[in-house]
Amino acid sequence: MITTGFTYLAVIVFFASLIIVIEKNSSGKFFEYVPAIVVIYFVVMLLATFHLWEKTPDVTATYKAVKSGLLPAMIFLMLLRCDLRQIIKLGPQMLIGFFAASISIGIGFVVTFTLFKGMYTADTWKAFAALAGSWMGGTGNMVAIQGALDVPDSSMGYTLLIDSIDYAIWVMILLGMVPFANKFNRWTQADSSVLDQVGEQLKKNDAAIRKTIEFSDMMLLLGMALFVSAISKYASGILPKTSFLTGTTWMVIIATLAGVGCAMTKIGKLPGSPEMSNVMLYTIVGLIASRANFAELTQAPLYILSGFVILAIHGLLITLIAKFFKLDLFTCGVASLANIGGVASAPILAASYGQALIPIGVLMAMMGYVIGTGGGLVVGKILSILV
Repeated sequence: MITTGFTYLAVIVFFASLIIVIEKNSSGKFFEYVPAIVVIYFVVMLLATFHLWEKTPDVTATYKAVKSGLLPAMIFLMLLRCDLRQIIKLGPQMLIGFFAASISIGIGFVVTFTLFKGMYTADTWKAFAALAGSWMGGTGNMVAIQGALDVPDSSMGYTLLIDSIDYAIWVMILLGMVPFANKFNRWTQADSSVLDQVGEQLKKNDAAIRKTIEFSDMMLLLGMALFVSAISKYASGILPKTSFLTGTTWMVIIATLAGVGCAMTKIGKLPGSPEMSNVMLYTIVGLIASRANFAELTQAPLYILSGFVILAIHGLLITLIAKFFKLDLFTCGVASLANIGGVASAPILAASYGQALIPIGVLMAMMGYVIGTGGGLVVGKILSILV
């Protein structure tokens, strides 16, 4: 049994790296439906269930120090590619589609929680807030909210379970709807003529970014991320606090603002920030999983059902909004998947409509990173009132 903090951290990162390598070299379709980050969570959770490590003071101190230190650094790096000036170029129709998807997802959470709240455990509203952050942005936003609201590590298993199973079904539904785009567009009376123009322009902008990662890039990004983390932790200790705006919440907000701000400078053009933020993200998810236990996942069917109800409400609302604002199926589908699936899947759906449209999927997913944390916290605040 592991009792020292360093060995505990090393084992988690080692197993996470093995799963990433397996995913990279896998020729099957397993990882298309079950993301590596979900596999990492449940593998580490399995190790914790069999008590591979003991929660000694050293292990607990390492968990807290690494998780709280990496969280703001990860948020900062994650947002460096989210240039708001590029997002504005998407145009009003696509921005309406994106925010319609985000708002309808939030409404889905509120309605579903209201319907089933008598069946949930006391901290479910926190787990739903974390999942809302993921479904409005990405896993990084989910982890940010987990830290901000102090979501119990055991509840994160439910969150990732929904995020994996329900999300996989939703992706298949959206891909299956692609052949019906013309019929949908005629029904909504949408004008999709600007899509190709926007896609080509964004493709040119993306081509101008240097792809090769240099040593100086990595050192600068790492140094800035850790510095932002240190400043965020210091500032969070002196800012006023409420029952909702805790120290960790302030830390997340400060790191978010720093990332969005630096994204509009030359720092945002440096290659390597997505890769480095993912290293931190996967480490944090592994740490969270290390405090959970399979014996605690007693309400899995109810949570999975809740996820499908949320998606059904979201799908109905965005269809009605599409009719009202005359949105095309591409905009609705990619906006939905940019929120729920993020940068890993939105470009895939965009590509099914046309290669030139891939950058739109990427940019919409990036926009989710910007609003995901705030959106999830707003949903969490509403749910906390409903409890």
